[in-house]
Amino acid sequence: MENLCFPNSVSIFMKMVVIVLLSHHTLSATSPYSRPEKFYVNCGSDSNVIYGNRTFVGDMISEGNSVSFNGKGTEASNQSGSSIYGTVRIFRHPSSYKFQLDSVGLHFVRLHFSAASSQTELLTARFTVSATSGSTHHFKGFPVQNFNETPRVEEFLLMIDSPKFEIRFEPERSSLALINAIEVFSARNDLNNTPESEKNLHTIYRLNVGGSKITPENDTLGRTWSIDDDFLYRKDSAKNISSTQKPNYETGSASATSDTAPDFVYQTARTMNRSSNEGVAGGVLMNVTWSFKVRNNSRHFIRVHFCDIKDETQDPDSDFYLYVTGQSRRDVRPSVYVRLVTPFYIDVNVSDGFEFLNVSISAKDSTKDAGFLNGLEVMEFLKTSSPHESSSRVYIITGCVAGGSILVLSFLFVVCLFRMRSKTEKKRDTEVTVWSPLALHRGGSSDNRPFDLVHNSPLRTNIPFDPVYNSPLRNLNLGLKIPFTDILRATNNFDETWLIGKGGFGDVYKAILPDGSRAAIKRAKTGSGQGILEFQTEIQVLSRIRHKHLVALKGYCEENSEMILVYEYMEKGTLKEHLYGSDLPALSWKQRLEICTGAAKGLQYLHSGSEGIIHRDVKSTNILLDENNVAKVADFGLSKLAVRNQDSVNISTYIKGTFGYLDPEYLETHILTEKSDVYAFGVVLLEALCARPALDRCLPHEQVNLAEWAMFCKSKGILDEVLDPKLVGQIEPSSLRKFMEITDKCLKEYGEERPNMADVIWDLEYALQLHMMPIQREPHEDSSVTISDGGGGSSLVVPRLMVSDSFSSSSFVQKKSSYGGTDSSETQVFSQLKISEAR
Repeated sequence: MENLCFPNSVSIFMKMVVIVLLSHHTLSATSPYSRPEKFYVNCGSDSNVIYGNRTFVGDMISEGNSVSFNGKGTEASNQSGSSIYGTVRIFRHPSSYKFQLDSVGLHFVRLHFSAASSQTELLTARFTVSATSGSTHHFKGFPVQNFNETPRVEEFLLMIDSPKFEIRFEPERSSLALINAIEVFSARNDLNNTPESEKNLHTIYRLNVGGSKITPENDTLGRTWSIDDDFLYRKDSAKNISSTQKPNYETGSASATSDTAPDFVYQTARTMNRSSNEGVAGGVLMNVTWSFKVRNNSRHFIRVHFCDIKDETQDPDSDFYLYVTGQSRRDVRPSVYVRLVTPFYIDVNVSDGFEFLNVSISAKDSTKDAGFLNGLEVMEFLKTSSPHESSSRVYIITGCVAGGSILVLSFLFVVCLFRMRSKTEKKRDTEVTVWSPLALHRGGSSDNRPFDLVHNSPLRTNIPFDPVYNSPLRNLNLGLKIPFTDILRATNNFDETWLIGKGGFGDVYKAILPDGSRAAIKRAKTGSGQGILEFQTEIQVLSRIRHKHLVALKGYCEENSEMILVYEYMEKGTLKEHLYGSDLPALSWKQRLEICTGAAKGLQYLHSGSEGIIHRDVKSTNILLDENNVAKVADFGLSKLAVRNQDSVNISTYIKGTFGYLDPEYLETHILTEKSDVYAFGVVLLEALCARPALDRCLPHEQVNLAEWAMFCKSKGILDEVLDPKLVGQIEPSSLRKFMEITDKCLKEYGEERPNMADVIWDLEYALQLHMMPIQREPHEDSSVTISDGGGGSSLVVPRLMVSDSFSSSSFVQKKSSYGGTDSSETQVFSQLKISEAR
């Protein structure tokens, strides 16, 4: 026993000594720093090239054996491209580059990838990358694919704890791996708010706010800074400012240096703009928000860069607030610095659970012009791991001290306890049903058990779950499974000529089922951004609901890791295609009202169940039309259960949906209710009226957001500026007035002010009746109709328009559906209602 313990103890001691000695070479936040001259590797080459002011050494050139690679199964190839992208190292078998570093500590690691468009094999390469130093796996199995847009750079910031550092490439079966260049060099350790063990990050976004793109040649650390235009939530909320003055760098924990960001970042910024609100002198100062799509099962690190190039004198009123995802508010205080144009930064660690990270600046006093932002960096925390080597040694040493007999007895006691607990759990599990309405999966691969939305925890089940082969759908006995061979026959082996659409989930094909009926088949594609969570949600929602205005699910297939959904065929496609972006004939106003009413009935059915369902992605592309223009709501992959008799404040959720349709209250509070669907439906109503997208970035700033622009035009009495020209001469003014009242209610800022879908249906049907039965006016009456905003403000004057739709006397009857909702049959239209009864 003594001989066993002593060598291991010495080994641990020596390792600790080495780490302590090497730690003297790490760079703290206050240490002088300059970018090292190595390591920069030009892969697949026997010559050196200059890139980003650094010399990249060919990997075929020996450099004191500090860098080596496993040459087995590798090859070098020349390809079009300059500098480091002119050659590429190709791996057909698992291979690695090994580095003998001069020091441990925080390091930048950059991997450069580029595939020539003429080399299909490289463009379709699929492989993983891993990085290891000593006993630490910094990241493992990082997937790399899709080289259609190259060059591509993956950057990591790693806390390396051993001078032996390895980067490993593993191609997928029948594929290959590639790399053009590698950078590994020490970094300044200025991540003061992050524990050393967590300093392993993957860069996702790096923005030069208010400025132009910055290339590696203009950054002392060889970084690329992109422009921020595409990340602004509202472009009209910000204005650009710039300065030619060189930044005044100061010392301090949160003070920046020329290596923190280039001078160019601190010489440009965006500041808050003022709105043109009527009645407010000078307008209201608007918050500026940048929004980033991220993985919701990962934590994130955000660095926000500031430099006051806005003010001419030091002023305490220049202080403002920084908000991050509504989770954190920070005071930004440029006034504490002695000199203007002094760069500084604020770091924020964000917990997981967010699909979008929102970074905003806001004034403390809306009457004071304050607030600016110069740069943004968003990084994802990597999940590191260590081998079990150290823990096994602990067990041995414990055995040496405590004695083998105690260890054995303890082990037996634990086994007995575990068996007793297992029996108890089995008893409990017999009382829990595997099926639960909308039994979902958590968003990450770390926990793929069925998820109970009500109790916010995984459902207990005795069946071990594997995300590919043991889907919980296998236990539901839905009777909807369709063999993959039948799917192939139905789509003529996924014939490209049968392709009828593409979406976030995958491609959609028309199909002929064995019984001769037509169907639409949606097949998930790799890297689509959606996966097993959305697939299972859609099946479990559609398998338990039936309604005339909801698309029916005919079946599904999950063989061979496929995710395929089979729907009823909708002859006329999406509502969007009939409104804009295609050459299809324009819909009449009557048709648009009927389609919107049908979609509203589908949503009302979802909301009205004992455990209501929130669609969460209502938009014109998710409203489909059959051969008779009957509207049906589709795409339930993001749906969520609405818990009844529970305070909505307790229903917290990840942000999901589509920008332009997202409920502002949901964005701010992360609280999802049925009223979020109502808001999105209000945007759909405007699409039907205006025949344009919810967001159109090609338009002037003030017109980009349809909801904001249309409501502004309504308040100013200029609705004709946003009205679909094809509807001129088609709408009865009283119908338009009622329609705008409905839309205005749906788009209220707060959910409690919005109507429920039953009220929306009532109002839409009344708008249809007004259109079909125009109010007769005397000749001396004004031939225009006034639409008031109801708030004492300005009114909208709508020109008297001609009515072209013919009217058939009918009324509307609702009957109770066998599924607990209300199904609507159009036998007649409102024979019971009188115009004076309008709400």
